[in-house]
Amino acid sequence: MNDLTGFQRDLLYVIAGLDEQHGLAIKDELETYYEAEVHHGRLYPNLDTLVEKGLVDKGEIDKRTNSYALTRRGRRELEARREWENQYVDL
Repeated sequence: MNDLTGFQRDLLYVIAGLDEQHGLAIKDELETYYEAEVHHGRLYPNLDTLVEKGLVDKGEIDKRTNSYALTRRGRRELEARREWENQYVDL
């Protein structure tokens, strides 16, 4: 997790929290959070990186739409990150 960019970590959190885990839903959620457009040239290469790292599984919904879901490793990494953050932030 420590070798991921902030954007890649945000992708993991969004994928974990969405019911519809496809590219456009992920993009929409990030644009709402960032209050700025997230270009396809930024989104999809970063999703592919997460797939290559074994944190996200990529599937096919139809010929034009891919689905994304956290792997077990991705979920463990998020949980470890949350535990690490909680050491320093007590809200």
